[in-house]
Amino acid sequence: MVSATIRRIVSPCWRPSSEGDSSRYGDGSGRSDGLLWYKDSGRHVTGEFSMAVVQANNLLEDHSQVESGPMSLIEGSPHGTFVGVYDGHGGPETARFVNDRLFKHIKKFTAENQAMSADVITKAFLATEEEFLALVKKQWQHKPQIASVGACCLVGVIYNGELYTANAGDSRAVLGRMDEATKEVKAVQLSYEHNASLESVREELRSLHPDDPQIVMMKHTVWRVKGLIQISRSIGDAYLKKKEFNQAPLLPKFRLAEPFETPILKAEPTIQVQKLEPCDQFLIFASDGLWEHMSNQEAVDIVQSGARNGVAKKLIKSALCEAAKKREMRYSDLKKIDRGVRRHFHDDITVIVVYLDSHNSRAPTVSIKAGGGDFGTGIVNG
Repeated sequence: MVSATIRRIVSPCWRPSSEGDSSRYGDGSGRSDGLLWYKDSGRHVTGEFSMAVVQANNLLEDHSQVESGPMSLIEGSPHGTFVGVYDGHGGPETARFVNDRLFKHIKKFTAENQAMSADVITKAFLATEEEFLALVKKQWQHKPQIASVGACCLVGVIYNGELYTANAGDSRAVLGRMDEATKEVKAVQLSYEHNASLESVREELRSLHPDDPQIVMMKHTVWRVKGLIQISRSIGDAYLKKKEFNQAPLLPKFRLAEPFETPILKAEPTIQVQKLEPCDQFLIFASDGLWEHMSNQEAVDIVQSGARNGVAKKLIKSALCEAAKKREMRYSDLKKIDRGVRRHFHDDITVIVVYLDSHNSRAPTVSIKAGGGDFGTGIVNG
């Protein structure tokens, strides 16, 4: 068990709350157990969902949200479900900003377009990026480190019988689909990672920057963009987007020897749109911390084989058990390790499981957010 001292430190850091979601269903707004926060069950437009977050860093850098209800600012617009997983790096600021702004832009552009579309989602990503870069510019002189903070952003939108999956970074969405012939639920990966470890990503970077032979470099046995970062797409990371932020007073380790004119990283997501079929059972959205410890099919098997209630927490615990096993220790021992030190064993992990049942237009409006901040701010109301 987590010691009384750690529990006393951590417990004020989590403030679970949700809007509209009935406290009589599942566990209401969520619960915490040491460095683990979880909402075992909730309802959205097409069924149920479960979400969980475990902290490893000194400051929780993952943020996430589930929004179910009107997808537009227009009164009487169709209802849908929005899922966002924002895996921060360098600090929590960007992920927290995206958690606050991205869905608002989705609703705004959906209203302007009078429909959901891949273009709407792209516009929302870019508008959020533009706002964050403006914030960096405003804070640059007194808080230059904000230029080195970014977030991988994974979004799912269920709307009018279609699923939109948008990704910028290395989080992942996986669909559990029933194979009609075998009656087994198979894993279908819906997103691919923008990570320099993939040859296809390295080739994309080289084609976008043909005059830069060092656009990708092997450093400490890992492929990195400019030898600094593994991902090729994100929101934030202003120091690799605009040259004005790649100079003093930014820390020397982030500064490039040569100035650049073209942004090195992109904020545009890759988007997949598909019609949901009756054989589509559930969706798993998770930060890369989960996928470091299990395969797509292993995650799908865990979701399929057990009860729905608490399934996101079960996925995280399975990942933590695997992380402990790799270090030849028990899960119970891993739980005793405090945040910060815990990062040597696993990353912050966010998991949201969304079940795809029949559409229910009378499902409650849900707005629930999870994440951490500069002073350990926890679950906040949207």
